[in-house]
Amino acid sequence: MQPRTYRICTRCVMDTSDPDINFDSDGVCSHCRQYDALVRDQIERANRGERQDELGAIVERIKKAGAGREYDCIMGLSGGVDSSYVAYVAKKLGLRPLAVHFDSGWNSELAVNNIENIVKKLGIDLQTFVVDWEEMRDLQLAFFKASVANCDIPTDHAFPAVLYREAARHRIGYILSGTNHATEFILPKAWGHTSSDKRHLVDVQRKFGTATLRTYPTIGFFAQYVYYPYICRIRTVRPLNYIPYNKTEAKRIISEELGWRDYGGKHHESVFTRFFQGCYLPTKFGYDKRRAHLASLINSGQMARADALLELERPTYDPAQQLEDKVFVAKKLGVTPAELDAIFAQPNRSYSDFASSDRVLRVALKVKRAVFGV
Repeated sequence: MQPRTYRICTRCVMDTSDPDINFDSDGVCSHCRQYDALVRDQIERANRGERQDELGAIVERIKKAGAGREYDCIMGLSGGVDSSYVAYVAKKLGLRPLAVHFDSGWNSELAVNNIENIVKKLGIDLQTFVVDWEEMRDLQLAFFKASVANCDIPTDHAFPAVLYREAARHRIGYILSGTNHATEFILPKAWGHTSSDKRHLVDVQRKFGTATLRTYPTIGFFAQYVYYPYICRIRTVRPLNYIPYNKTEAKRIISEELGWRDYGGKHHESVFTRFFQGCYLPTKFGYDKRRAHLASLINSGQMARADALLELERPTYDPAQQLEDKVFVAKKLGVTPAELDAIFAQPNRSYSDFASSDRVLRVALKVKRAVFGV
């Protein structure tokens, strides 16, 4: 197969590092066209304040369902911008959330301080689930050894598993999520398999891990798509899709009112994620996730394309910090930096080289979109 000619979108900054991307006659990429078709109208209506009544109705349902209970909703709190702002918005709306944090063993000191400041200043109760480090270490090393793109699955899979479990235990009917269309709609599927696929996670661990996952929290297809939403009647609400959500403004608010401090990059509250996104993915696979984040900001009118291109000319993050992170990650995973380099040097693999529930997840997503919309 001949190498693909390099091309970049004329509207955003997505390029042919996404092998599935295509362009129309004006050079606009498939991600921008999907954005226009699926979420642009929703985001623009939210920016004009036209979805406030929808959000108000949802808030009233949450309050009614939680009447007489200690909490009326639950939310994950990582210390990042989105989850921190959701906590702020929830309190402004008069909700009584329980915050849950999944401690994967990779929190930066700044992340810990941010979380402490947020729950203290908002008066929110916090539950922290601390993962068994030996299980987590073995699982994350297994993903590196598997040479797949999405090596952050061990954290991203566990967080919703813990949230659903705690929601059911406390009989809470609503989960507040910081996921939003305005700043993170665009993300190529080819850049990494979904973290919700328990079958994929278990197969990678079986082939490359050595530990037994006795306490690591997992969630299977039936639990996530049937048991919790329809039997336990737990609903997920994404408040940021109903209000004007501007990343820069959100940072200003939580900095001034909650004492939040910036990490310098999306999801950099985790040392592992900072290294994974800023070093591992660009070096091994040629995937710079900043492109996807910036493309969403361009489409939502929060950044000019010229500024995004300038941002992409800079390193993903400080090169000296990258070297420090590599040494730290290697030591924490129980290998030397040379051994970690040898693992990274193995041929790249696709998630499809392992067992997965990809087909059934695709069908489930189509059904969900058909019934409930995006």
